[in-house]
Amino acid sequence: MDAIITGIVIISAVILFATEKLSIDLIALLIMGTLVLSGVISPEEGIAGFSNPATLTVAFMFVLSGAILKTGSLQYVSGLLTRTFRNHYQRGVILLMAVVSFVSAFINNTPVVAVMIPVTTQIAKNSGRAASKLLIPISYASIFGGTCTLIGTSTNILVNGIAVQNGLEPFGMFDFTPMGLIFVAVGSIFMIFIGQRLLPSRKENMNGDLENNIIEYLAEVEILPGSDLANKQILSSALVKELEMEILELRRNSTRMNLPQGDTRMKVGDILKISCNLSKLKTMKDQLGVKMMTFEGDEEAESSSDQSSFVELVIPTNSELEGKTLREFDFRRRFRAAPLAIRQREDVLHYSLQEVRLQSGDVILAEMKTHYLDQWRGPNKDQNAPFIVLSQEGIQSFNAKQFWLVAAIVVAVITTASLGLLPIVVSTLLGVCALVLTKTLTMKEVYRSIQWPIVFLLAGALSLGVAMNNSGLATSLAMFITESFKDYGPIVILSGIYLMTSLLTEVMSNNATAALVAPIAIAIAIQLNVSPTPFLVATMFAASLSFMTPIGYQTNTMIYSAGGYRFRDFFKVGVWLNLIFWILSTLLIPILFPF
Repeated sequence: MDAIITGIVIISAVILFATEKLSIDLIALLIMGTLVLSGVISPEEGIAGFSNPATLTVAFMFVLSGAILKTGSLQYVSGLLTRTFRNHYQRGVILLMAVVSFVSAFINNTPVVAVMIPVTTQIAKNSGRAASKLLIPISYASIFGGTCTLIGTSTNILVNGIAVQNGLEPFGMFDFTPMGLIFVAVGSIFMIFIGQRLLPSRKENMNGDLENNIIEYLAEVEILPGSDLANKQILSSALVKELEMEILELRRNSTRMNLPQGDTRMKVGDILKISCNLSKLKTMKDQLGVKMMTFEGDEEAESSSDQSSFVELVIPTNSELEGKTLREFDFRRRFRAAPLAIRQREDVLHYSLQEVRLQSGDVILAEMKTHYLDQWRGPNKDQNAPFIVLSQEGIQSFNAKQFWLVAAIVVAVITTASLGLLPIVVSTLLGVCALVLTKTLTMKEVYRSIQWPIVFLLAGALSLGVAMNNSGLATSLAMFITESFKDYGPIVILSGIYLMTSLLTEVMSNNATAALVAPIAIAIAIQLNVSPTPFLVATMFAASLSFMTPIGYQTNTMIYSAGGYRFRDFFKVGVWLNLIFWILSTLLIPILFPF
């Protein structure tokens, strides 16, 4: 019965993760609560995940990541690449992917990509390229780099924790580096010479302002007295002749004209619904004497051009806004901003914006009071802000003195853990203490740096692993797999585990997938009487190397709407990377991690 209950919990969790109906941390808590209530695990086993070294290590690593990013070092290095992009685009892509891969090997890749979104968009603008050609490569580069070390991704730390929980030797800091470097090299070569050709170039006009060409919006404007548009025919107006906008509707009092004819003469007080991008919105408001309106008719959207700015705001993974509506978050009052449109996955929403349930990766087009916008850009901006400003203003200045101090602390953490002088959980804890004592971070910043939904997910996932062992489900599944495929040898079974993990990761959380498969992998090794190490390594890599869907990995989700991508864009490129890495893992893991 315990095995049946655990199986039902697993199937339910997979469905919930895939449908994204609930947040990942709530799903993890439901897993934990259900298993305890059903008696599959004890209350002590249920909450033990919160004190597990893997969970605490991931939490402390988020703090170290936040400290490094606070220095502005990544933006500084990326800024230096702009000249390279102008002179030699391919060389610039190589260096950009190398920088992101290297940094992601030592700090969590989710905040790395969060910082890189506005930086990469600005690089694209300065080099005259489409940002859609670069955002998927930086997401993939962060995934490649995360496989190089034990601390490169929370998945590696989680599987290592499960191994220790089952009485196995822990992995070393650089045990995965040879294989990870192969992934970085092969993945980067593929993206530079093949992957980029498969990516779209969504560049809407020729003015070079690429950050504003990512997304097309609808907007409503009212023609004011003294406007250049008053008494002009649509076809001869600056809207059409200069800005090349499409007027979808004209409202005059109670009269509504859909797709008005070109010889229609516009009048003061007319309300136009137009299709345009952000740069055209700015030009229109500044030069043509019109008033922006929200689709709810909210007059607070009005403000003079010198008092407000149009901004695109990306919702990062685990943002405070994720899972909430703008009304619940009190967006207008807290940020003095009027939402004009929301890009959600492949749809652009314009109506009832205050009621839209926001997701990671969504882009909000808003008009924000300038003095409120200042706190979300520059050196004082919060690394754990609820949104990322998708513009050059969102790029932070470099603090060299602070960087070298943080770098020394991080190197000390890695060195003591690598040499076995201290357990990794202790070295990262002491690193966090050093950051606070040197006043690099405040305790408030420490708490805000930690992505708590991931911490809760890890704790819940570890309890799921305990339930699989307690109920005998892991052993039963392992016996079924080994009996079915024992004639083909351990390499074929390892390849199957990698493929199963890879496909599961594309539809649910990578950490949840790793926690589900790792106990089965250990049980299979016991059944085959071989070392569990290669099976665990295959689980780690397969759970991290997710490229085919925008929901399989957090960094893919974050760039989905920001890059104006379609679901098929990820599949078109990612399916080849998944196949290549599956083949590489099947061939190389048995050599580098013998049975």
